[in-house]
Amino acid sequence: MRKELVEQIKNDPNYQELVAKRSSFSIILTVAMLVVYFAFILTIAFDPKLLGTPLSSDSVTTIGIPIGMGVIVFAFVLTGIYTKRANSEFDDLANKIKNSVKDN
Repeated sequence: MRKELVEQIKNDPNYQELVAKRSSFSIILTVAMLVVYFAFILTIAFDPKLLGTPLSSDSVTTIGIPIGMGVIVFAFVLTGIYTKRANSEFDDLANKIKNSVKDN
């Protein structure tokens, strides 16, 4: 890429908005996933009996199984949320940047 083109893109307000929004949104989702994951892992480490509690008196399945599955589902949900926003808002900003570069 030409240096002028790179500088033009970097100075575009839409590019700066895209980078700021995408970065902050990614950090929020990352922190949310880390909190859920480490809460689960720390519960296993420090209170394993809690997750080892059977779902009912005659059940062999413990409460840890659905909670663990919930952690996995939570990761899929966060991925879906990011994808939905990326395909709408982030792509719109990227297209604005492309069009402004084409015009010049």
